[in-house]
This record gives sequence, C-alpha cells and structure tokens, in this order.
Amino acid sequence: MKRFTAITLGVVTASIFFSCANDSMMERDSNENPMASLAKTSNKASLLPIAMNNWMSGLQDNISISKISIPGTHDSGARVDAPVVSGTAKTQDLSIAEQLNAGVRFLDIRCRHIDNAFAIHHGSIYQNMNFDDVLNACYAFLQSNPSETIIMSVKEEYDASNTTRSFEQTFDSYVQKNPSKWDLGANIPTLSAVRGKIKLLRRFSSGTTKGINASPWADNTTFDINNSGVQLKVQDYYKVTNNDDKWNGISSLLNEAKNDTNGKLFVNFTSGYKPGIFGIPSIPTVSNNINPRLKTFFQTNTQGSYGVMPIDFVNAELSELIVKTNF
Repeated sequence: MKRFTAITLGVVTASIFFSCANDSMMERDSNENPMASLAKTSNKASLLPIAMNNWMSGLQDNISISKISIPGTHDSGARVDAPVVSGTAKTQDLSIAEQLNAGVRFLDIRCRHIDNAFAIHHGSIYQNMNFDDVLNACYAFLQSNPSETIIMSVKEEYDASNTTRSFEQTFDSYVQKNPSKWDLGANIPTLSAVRGKIKLLRRFSSGTTKGINASPWADNTTFDINNSGVQLKVQDYYKVTNNDDKWNGISSLLNEAKNDTNGKLFVNFTSGYKPGIFGIPSIPTVSNNINPRLKTFFQTNTQGSYGVMPIDFVNAELSELIVKTNF
C-alpha cells in the first residue's frame, strides 16, 4: 500500500509539473499576469487560489465578458429604506466598496438628475450618496486591482429637478473628469480591453455611440436587445406575484447562458418585489426566497458561463459561489 501511494503521488506531482510547464511555454503578451500564465487553455481556469478582490486576474485576456459568470447587484447604491414602510427601498447591505471586494463586478446605478448632477436614488428615496461617491469607490478599487473590470449600468431614476442640460450631458461631465477609466465602446469586449476600466451598459438615451446600448429596455419581462453586432438577453421580471415563477425565469436564463455559443450577453436579474397589502412592495419577500435557491443552484452547478446576475442583498458567500464557476 505504501508503494502504491508513493507511485500515485509521483504521478500526480508529475502531471501538475508538466501541466504548469506546458502552460508557461504558451505565448503570452506583455500584459499577462502570473496567474494567467498558469491558466489552462480553456481561457477560464487558474491553478492558484481565488481572491475575491482580484479574481479576474485568473482569467485569460482573450475571454469575452459575455462568457464570464459575473455576480452583480440590483440597485447597487440602495442601502436606505423608506422612512415609514420598511422593505420597500433598501436592496443592499454592503457598500459599493464592500460589494467590489466581495467579488461583485456588475453595478446597477440609478441616478436622479438634480442641479446638473447625479444623486443616487431608489425611486423617490435618496440614498445619501451621489454619483461621485460611486465613481470614487470604483476608481479606488480599480487602482488597487487593475486586473478587474466593472460593468456599470447607468439609468435615470425619479424626476429631474432644476437642470439646464440633458442627462447625457451631465453623465459626460463625470466621464470627462477621468476618461481613461471608462470604456464607452458599443461592443461586448474581451477582458483585456477593459481591465482597469468601467464598461458602460447604457440605459439612457444618447445622441452618440456610448457604451453597450440597453436603452430599449422592456418592462417586467424577459427580452432580447439586438444592436448592430451586439446581442443581449435580459430577465427583469421584478413585480413578482409568485416566487416559483420568478425562479423559473432565472433558472431558464442561467441554462440558456451556459449553452449559448453566439456571444450573447445575458443579464439575469434575480431581484424583485412582491406586492403586499394595499400594493405595498416587499423586496425581502423575494430575496429571502430566491437567494437560498441561487446558493443551492451554484453549489450543484459548479462550472460554466452563466452571465451577469444582479442580486438583492448579495453576500460574500453567494458571490464567491458564482465566481468559482469560472475556474
């Protein structure tokens, strides 16, 4: 038995050695990092431990962002509830910085246009932060973790007030402060093109090409957006009368994303609210049911490309389960 064990260990050790040796001999560009040099030829696997603050460093440069499983947050800045009725506005426990350090790479940012600036809102509820706060957290994170990218959905929220320019013009004013940190191309890029940058998913009208155009957003359903050379599929059934129906929509798109061969970008909102008495929405009624199902799903389905998943009340454990499907 001792001799058999020794032989087995020797074979395993040799296999690992030659695998690493072969990978390190692959041609690499000057931007490839040490983790990528150990990556398997699948483009998607690392032999090194995964850290949630820089997990994208374990992915090869040439992978499309459409082929990455990406944990995200819905209404990413909404940590303040309505003053009277709880469960109607708050969608997150973690700050933007905490989300990013937990592995989140998709942010859903809702901006009220007020005084020619952006305040972060969920509906009418001001979230005690402004767009500069969001961007500063993102810029600091990318500065510390240049291997990463952040896909940012930007949408106008609530009523504009006291403005003298368009929402687009105010957005442009923010980008102009730090243009090198943004990718505003209309395409679905490879990871190498957006490392260290924010990739815009645009949910507002624009007079020029500006980010991935998601402005033809359908309401409370699953839908396709077909731009020139760019395809998206979105599940955003948010008014949830039955959690089983919501889960069926989520799981159907997860499986479609895994089996897709056309480079389509899937955005699968696991979030929603359930109308209660007098129609008052309850956000936790949905997340408390759906998040455990997501956890179970990814404990069973441990590998594959499942697209972007904006989640309410994301936590580090769930985010890590999603991240690990890439490796």
